[in-house]
Amino acid sequence: MSDPEKSDNIPDESAGKGKGVSNGGNPAKTKEDFDLAAIYVSDAQYNRNIYFDTSPQAVKLYLLYNHWVPQVLVYFFILVDLSLAIFEEPAVLLLPVWATMLVELLCLLVFTVRLVHYAKVIPRDKFWKDPKNICIIVIVMLTLVDIIIYGALKAANCYGVRWSRVLRPLLLVNVTEGRQLRRAFRSIRNALPQIFYVFLLFMFSVLIFSLMALKLLGKRGLKTIDGAPYFTNYLEIIFDLYVLVTTANSPDVMMPAYNASTVFAIFFIVYILINTYIFMSVFLAVVFNNYKKYLKEEVRQLVRAKRHKMVRAFAVLQEQKEEGEEPVVTQASWNQVVRLVQPDISNAHRELLWSVSDDKSQGSIGKVAFVQLADLLNIEVITLKSRPHPLHSFCPAFYQSAPSRLLCRLVQHRAFVIAYDLIILVNAVFIGLDEENPMIANSEWVFLVLYLLEILLKLYVFEPRAFFSRHSFWNWFDTIIVISALIATIINSAMKSSGGYTSRQILDIVFILRVLRLIRVVDSIKRFRTIINTLIRIGPAILTFGQLIIVVYYIFAMVGMELFKGKVTFYGEDSSDPAKAYCGNPLLKGTAFAELNYCKNNFNDVVSSFILLVELTVVNQWHVLSSGFATVTHVSARIFFVLFHIMVVIVIINIFVAFVLEAFFVEYSVDKSDLQTSLERKIEELELAVAQEKLEDNLVNAMETVDNDLGTGQSASNKPSLMFKIASKRYRTVDALLQRMFEADLDPEDFAESDDPEAQANRNFANPTFSSA
Repeated sequence: MSDPEKSDNIPDESAGKGKGVSNGGNPAKTKEDFDLAAIYVSDAQYNRNIYFDTSPQAVKLYLLYNHWVPQVLVYFFILVDLSLAIFEEPAVLLLPVWATMLVELLCLLVFTVRLVHYAKVIPRDKFWKDPKNICIIVIVMLTLVDIIIYGALKAANCYGVRWSRVLRPLLLVNVTEGRQLRRAFRSIRNALPQIFYVFLLFMFSVLIFSLMALKLLGKRGLKTIDGAPYFTNYLEIIFDLYVLVTTANSPDVMMPAYNASTVFAIFFIVYILINTYIFMSVFLAVVFNNYKKYLKEEVRQLVRAKRHKMVRAFAVLQEQKEEGEEPVVTQASWNQVVRLVQPDISNAHRELLWSVSDDKSQGSIGKVAFVQLADLLNIEVITLKSRPHPLHSFCPAFYQSAPSRLLCRLVQHRAFVIAYDLIILVNAVFIGLDEENPMIANSEWVFLVLYLLEILLKLYVFEPRAFFSRHSFWNWFDTIIVISALIATIINSAMKSSGGYTSRQILDIVFILRVLRLIRVVDSIKRFRTIINTLIRIGPAILTFGQLIIVVYYIFAMVGMELFKGKVTFYGEDSSDPAKAYCGNPLLKGTAFAELNYCKNNFNDVVSSFILLVELTVVNQWHVLSSGFATVTHVSARIFFVLFHIMVVIVIINIFVAFVLEAFFVEYSVDKSDLQTSLERKIEELELAVAQEKLEDNLVNAMETVDNDLGTGQSASNKPSLMFKIASKRYRTVDALLQRMFEADLDPEDFAESDDPEAQANRNFANPTFSSA
């Protein structure tokens, strides 16, 4: 590694170990230089915005910190920590308090070790300025305090509350790898001010309509269906009309007034138009507008940080061929860095990427071309290998005969696929018919034979390693389903003929799996395929919001269990206990909650709590659920359910919809990026492209990620031994998708050089302003 005093001129684009000199005078690059450059490139590729020390020891620690093993371990122990709620009171499976505490202490120890490791990697002042580090420290300390207090209370046989459990999911947010989740929370934070003003106006409308309802209907002596006074309590009216916005109590809430006079229906219709259709649409519009605005700025910062990392890598590797010329990176240095960043990349793939970067074949590239390396590595390139069929080698005369070639052409023809799609549809109809009919039952053997014939014909035509290649999803799927169905059918028939037990469960599962083959039929329709591929590509980004929902659910579940545990009891179908009629709580006698048998919707353990929260998210009948818990506790318990509705349904779901709308629009309508186009053009120039009509953008391609095999026994000899194809518009990372969404607004030469002299001297740069959130 170079000394700090010798790298002061890195922002001036000098070489990694001193000032650049002409031609052969450039100092040789050391292993430390290549390691440092590889770290910068890897950070840029995966958008890691970490301000790390560049000393040799810190670099080694940083490499270990980013290794997949400690990252997997951290997520494993976070999962263990979250899962402790299953074994803690109120528990699904109760374990002793000391056992769960010991496991939690082990988890805290792992989190602390990970945090100390991180502190060894980055400068101390940067560590203490990073809010996520402070959050983890606070969570660990508060959890330790809670464990001590709760343990002491339990030892003294006193009632205790594990209040620190609500902090557990925050670890998922604040770990270094949780940047996507932090971005989602920042989206909420940024949207909240605008949502707040709209929500105030919305609540003002609800209050005004509630007051009107009280004056219009409160004095008319109307009764609800259960005989209670109708619209006589202002707070009850507010809650009922708020629920009406979600349509959960429509038309029940308006029926007493509507039965009294048709004119009163106008009041409710106007209310629904204003609050349900206008205000809820405004909520979505405000969220979408603010989300897109702030996300675009974050992506701009993200891209600048990525390019900044690449500029630092360029500064380490750069050389000057002639005095006064622009510094460059040679092909040898570039190859060495790519090997370190992506050890499993093939030589052919690496040479292909280099030919795209060095489009003029000069043997070196400048800064702009080098900066594109991170994006090039994020483009999915499928390497296709052409191999001859084994039968072509063992018995070429037979395999190359006219009947054999005709059979191969038939199997490869589009009509063969259509014919089996029709067979799958007919089989799906037969599965839905009465299986007691002998003809229907025996038809299963016919379909199994046809499916086996399809697999055997494809194995005859396609090279077996190509057919069962690592990512040939449909081939593996079809084979496994057909073989499983065949085995299960044989076993079931044998047991049935011997008078033994017939396993309907096994057959039902196999039938369900075989019905899934209908996806292949959907895949045959181009428009359907486009939509499904789009959903697959944005799937990883959608999972980020899944994590966000889990975090919020977990917090509300922990609070709900402390507030409502034991208030509602579920009795099994075989129970004859009279308390079953009112869910074990006399206060629920005669309520809609008990009459609808909602007893299993409770907060008696974490699993039941999560299921109940899902039901609340759907919003249907959520007012009955909330009223049930308000009945057994206090009317103020409704605040818990209203807060959940506001947080999840109004805020998070709308942000999720906004993201899906934007991502789906980009994926569905935007063509490939300029870099992808350049890569495809280079593949075509080298005559290594796969014909698009032979390898369409179907679900198989959408699920493949790396090497595949190409070729049939009949045509492999006419193709190059190695071919390439851009894997549609897929992205290795969520950040790559976000960058694609706003690519048109990004300046390709915006490198965002750091102005911090200290950062320049140490080949570091500060994180973007959003990265510490």
